[in-house]
Amino acid sequence: MRFRLSPFAFLLWVACASAFAQSYPDRPIRFLVGVVPGGATDILARVVGQQLSERFRQQVVIDNRPGANQTLAAELTARSAPDGHTLIMVPSGYAINPSIYKLRFDPLKDIGAIGMVAMVPNVLVVHPSVPARSVADFIAYARARPGELNFGSSGVGSPSHLAGELFQLHARVKLTHVPYKGQGQAMTDLLGGHLKVAFPSIPASIQHIRTGRMIALGVTPRQRSSALPDVPTLEQAGVAGFEVSGWYGVLGPARIPKPIVARLNGELVRMLQDPAIRKMLSGEGADPLTSTPEEFARTIAVDIKKWAEVVKAAGVKLE
Repeated sequence: MRFRLSPFAFLLWVACASAFAQSYPDRPIRFLVGVVPGGATDILARVVGQQLSERFRQQVVIDNRPGANQTLAAELTARSAPDGHTLIMVPSGYAINPSIYKLRFDPLKDIGAIGMVAMVPNVLVVHPSVPARSVADFIAYARARPGELNFGSSGVGSPSHLAGELFQLHARVKLTHVPYKGQGQAMTDLLGGHLKVAFPSIPASIQHIRTGRMIALGVTPRQRSSALPDVPTLEQAGVAGFEVSGWYGVLGPARIPKPIVARLNGELVRMLQDPAIRKMLSGEGADPLTSTPEEFARTIAVDIKKWAEVVKAAGVKLE
């Protein structure tokens, strides 16, 4: 037998759900970030968190919980109450993790999509002590020193890691991978010369590039970045077929009431249509990107399948 709401009961349910959404949030929102402060995920979470705080007139607390390529923060999200008071900012690496880690949650069933925020390119950077000032020069330099150059990432299976693995495959060079708990830590070691190479997001590295403390050789997407218009893509620089692009978005526990999801998504869309916010994000190397929850969920599902094939081809494993 199927249970059906009477027209009156259905209208009452809609009214209650709407009122529930209007009273949301009724206490501070915890905004989880799966890396240490300083990387693109953290930077975007702070921008979005500040805007949500102003729009909701409620405190949004950034809670950095680094570890296991952001899976620890994601598990906390999955286990949180589905009331909209726990959110998480994730990068496209969220779709890579199922191929590498034994997750204790289902990334599609236990966590729900709320909306995309930005498309953020990665960039090949080197420490100024590396004499190469072009991609071709760097490839020649690396080929002459197989395994001697350390490249850092924000963790095994992160976009900055897989960008480096794909670069090695396409450019036929051998680098030594050094994983960190976040992009900020990798940037610190690169600035200090302990690392020579990295493939960080542009938001995490652009200020250092502008001051000359890092040298940008090529961006990873197939289009140049508006924040670094003079830096060629790796494909333009001769690494045929190379492309790594990364999205960032907001998720929450599964089964958050749809009216609350709709309200959160609506605020994200309105926020990202604000010219001042768009200009600020673009200046940091992040191209604003909006979506419906359904579109974001489909993107995650497609990317989980795509990255599973890349991980297998590159032989990526936990170290």
